[in-house]
Parts: sequence; C-alpha cells; structure tokens
Amino acid sequence: MTLLQSYSFAIIVGMMVLFIWGRLRYDVVAMLALAASLAAGTVAPEEAFSGFSDDIVIIVASALVVSAAVARSHLIEVILRWLSQRLSGFRMQLLVLVGAVTLLSALIKNIGALAMMMPAALKIAKKSGTSPALYLMPMSFGSLLGGLITLVGTSPNIIVSRVREEIVGEPFGMFDYAPVGLGLSAVGLVFLLFTSKLLLPHDRRATASLGEAVNISDYNSEAVVAPKSTVIGKTIGEFLGLADGEVTVTGVIRDGMRRPITLPDHLIREGDILQLRGQPDGLELSVKKAGLILARQDNPKPKDSVAERIGMIEAVVRAASPIIGQSARRLHLFDDQGVNLVALSRSGKRMTERIGDTSLEPGDVLLLQGSLDILPDRIMSLGLLPLAERELRLGSVRRDVLPVVILAAAMSLTAFGLVPVAIAFFGAALAMILTGAISAEGAYEAIEWSILVMLGALIPVSEALQTTGAAQLVGDLLSALATGLPAWGALALIMVVAMAVTPFLNNAATVLVMAPIAAIFANRLGLAPDAFLMAVAVGAGCDFLTPIGHQCNTLVMGPGGYRFGDYARLGAPLSVLVVIVGVPLILSVWPV
Repeated sequence: MTLLQSYSFAIIVGMMVLFIWGRLRYDVVAMLALAASLAAGTVAPEEAFSGFSDDIVIIVASALVVSAAVARSHLIEVILRWLSQRLSGFRMQLLVLVGAVTLLSALIKNIGALAMMMPAALKIAKKSGTSPALYLMPMSFGSLLGGLITLVGTSPNIIVSRVREEIVGEPFGMFDYAPVGLGLSAVGLVFLLFTSKLLLPHDRRATASLGEAVNISDYNSEAVVAPKSTVIGKTIGEFLGLADGEVTVTGVIRDGMRRPITLPDHLIREGDILQLRGQPDGLELSVKKAGLILARQDNPKPKDSVAERIGMIEAVVRAASPIIGQSARRLHLFDDQGVNLVALSRSGKRMTERIGDTSLEPGDVLLLQGSLDILPDRIMSLGLLPLAERELRLGSVRRDVLPVVILAAAMSLTAFGLVPVAIAFFGAALAMILTGAISAEGAYEAIEWSILVMLGALIPVSEALQTTGAAQLVGDLLSALATGLPAWGALALIMVVAMAVTPFLNNAATVLVMAPIAAIFANRLGLAPDAFLMAVAVGAGCDFLTPIGHQCNTLVMGPGGYRFGDYARLGAPLSVLVVIVGVPLILSVWPV
C-alpha cells in the first residue's frame, strides 16, 4: 500500500467517523474531506472544484426545483383528498397511503412526497382511532423504495448512472431502474401491508409538534365590526344566535383595551374587535353573516397588486422555523411578506393575547392569507409546513396540470434518449419558473444547497480513490473474499456492504465511495459491472435500520412516536427481503 493510498483510506475513515459523530453537518464534513485530500496530495489543486461543474450537481439541483413545483400542484391534493374520503379498513388505508407515497417518490423528491402525505395519514389515524405509528414508518420505507424506480427518484441513482458512463461510455437511462425498482416496491408494499401491525407499536403518541398540529380543535381569530355590520347595537348573545353555535366570543377589544368578560347582554359597537374561537369554516360563515371583517382582510393586498388572487392556507410552524418566538407584529408579516395572519391554533388552547402579539411556538397552526401567487414561497421561507388536507385552492387548473406535463415531457425526452438528463431537467426547471409553476425565489428555496456542496466536494475525493489505486485495493480484497462464491453471492455481498455503510455515511456519499469499488470488484471477477452498480444503488437507497440514515426516517420519528430500535424491528426483515428478492431480480434484468 502506497502512502497516497493510505491517505485516501484515512480520509474516508475519518469522514465516516465524523458522520457517525453527528456534530458537524454532512456538507461541512465533505468540505473537510476535500481540504484533507488537498493537503495530503490525493486531489490535485486544479481538480479540487471540478465536482461543482459535474452534471450530477446540475441534475440534482434541477430535479429539486421540478419536484418542488410538482409538489405544489393542486392536482395531487385533489387526488389525495378523493382517495382519503373513500378509505375504510386499516389495510386498505395503508395500501393507498404507502402506494401513493411510493409512486410519488419515483417522480419527485421522496421527502417531499412523504411530507405531502403525512397530514392525510395523521388525519386518517385520528379518525379511525389508530396509532399514527402504524402508518408513518411504512410510508417512510415506501418512499425509499419508490426512489429506486427512476433515475431521478434519488440522488444515488444519478451518481451510479454517472459511474456507469465513465466505465462503459453510456449512463443508465431514466427507466433502466424501473424493472428492479418496481419489483422491490411491489414486494415491499406487500410485506408492509401484512407485517406492520405485527412489528410496530400500537400505543405510541406523537412526540413532535406535527402530530398535535394536525389535531386542530379550534382556531383563535379576531374580527372587526365594520360600519355596515348587521350586529351593531346587538348583544353578544344575539350574535352567537346568528352564528348558530359555530363560534364562541372569548373577548372584546374596544378603544385598545381587551374586555375578557363577554356576557350575553354585552352590546356590540362599531369598531369593536371580537376575539372569536371556532373551526375555520365556522369562523368564515359567522363573519360573513354578521358583516364583520376577519383579521386584516380590510387590506388583504398591496396597492399595486389589485389583480392578485387572494386566498388562505393552513400551515404548521416547524421546529426549525426562524419565526419561533416572534409575533406577527414584530415580524411585520404583512408589510414585509404580504401575508396576513388570520387565525392561530395552539393544540386547542384559548388565547389571551392579541393574535398579532402572540409569540409563535413549534406546532402552532397558522391560517395565512395573501396572494395565491406568493403564499407557497412565503410559507417555505418562513419555515412552515403546509397542510395538504385543507380544501384550499392554491392555483388554477392550468397551473395545477402544467408542472405534471413539464415533468412528463422531461422524463420522456430522456427516456427516448433525445436529450441528456442534465439538459432535460435544467430545461424543465427553467420552464417551471417561466410558466409560474414556481417563482424564482421559490426555486432557490427548493434547492438543498448542503446536498450540492456535499456532492461537489466529495466527487474529487471519490475520484482520488481511483487515481491513487485505493479503490483497486478494496476491489481486490472483496474479490478475494468472494473467491468461490457464485455470481449471485458476489452481488449480494456488494448490496449488503452498501446497506451496512449507508446508515453511517450519507447515501450519496456511500455511492460515491462504493460505486467505483463495485465496478472494480466486478472486473476482478470477470463479470459485467451493470448488476453490481445496480446493487450499490439498491443498497444505498434502502436504509431501513435507523432514523438517522435518511431524512424520511427522521421526519416520521417524532410524529410517529418512534424510538431508535423501532426501525430495526420492521426494517431488518425488510432489508433481508430486499436482498433475497433484489439479487435475482437484478440478475434477471442485468445478466453478468
């Protein structure tokens, strides 16, 4: 072993240790690995930043923008709502939820597909009296399996395709992954349907805010008594009679002073601000009947935006939101963002402060009003998660369908080999912006820059494994271990190694390290590399053992009330099943 090979191994091991330690972000770890490679001489200075110009970075960034635009399409919400209204029985509910998130994950980013479906799953769990733990982990695992179906389903597939192009001169196509991915998804879906109830806890409560946030009992809002209101001079009791019990009055603000005691005979005057509590539909109906003005609807849009379409959307304050601890007034939410805070729900609690002065907390559900052209972008920039199950329209039919059409066109162009993947998806991302499916600001927000930085930094580090001969050494070692094994045994070995490494090394980083080694391993055994590259993609994409190996698993941990060990209870047998089914499936499609 040469000195440069030793340095390459040491850098990879050090990178794995830092990933496991978890104190540093993975993009920072990747930059440290690149800096160490430059210092050790395994990466030449002129090659240090070559990774940032690689097609992988363009494809991943473009796919994230396209994914975000499709996720905003009201078309998907309509389909999900239609399905959720027709579900009966646990197994049918699980089939539709896991099946939907699996198929969506083949087309858009899997964590985006999962986030879209989670509110519906939590609502179904509450309605049926079932623990959300029985739904969310299977959905997370389904999203990982769905990512195996297409080239853009997950970043490891894109990286593997690039490695294949370097070796044989031709990358994997858009649907080259589909036979294996669809087969594994189907088998995984059946497994999850029949084992989830046996292997997952039945009595877990959500520990994160999202589970509580979706369980909305009442909103707290404010309405101004306008000059033409029909309740001027009438009592609180008469207003409540007009509202048919849809709302309650929790306070009256008059001349800037709050009067918390609202007796039925209390007279209502013009200019009073009534503090109301109730469901969104009831609030809206009662306000319209009484001729009140809900929150700041007296000035719902800037002066230069007369033609804007105004609407509302519910959104959850996420744990990492930058607005936590701030109030709408301190944030200048309307003046700076063009968004009104119409109502607020905090686990059904009665509010004593003015809505605009209430400090926001994780798990608060906000009813926001503003231009439908900017609301999705504002929600993202404020660190909120929109609730898909609300029947609130966010766009026209044309805008709902257009993102799906653009995505289909991009995938078709690449599937038939008419346009390279990078060009097709870059063009699709640009088309999404030009057609208004997503704003330029929203596109930049949708890109996960930490992933791009990690990819750009690790590509030269990965290539150093090959240029120094370190990958050849590992390939030789694995081929020695595989001596006497049949082809299926060697393929299973690669898949298992990729599966074992992924929980401790980000899945994209795993593929950057493992794919060249797998290709050399196949070459040493005198076998075709395609099957082994596919095995790396499957192994890296199927992290079912821990909540930390993939964002999807992390996302469901709190809302599902899971503990660390719960993942292995369901994930370990699923991992074994993926190997048992995946190896012969790969060999049948990609003979060695």
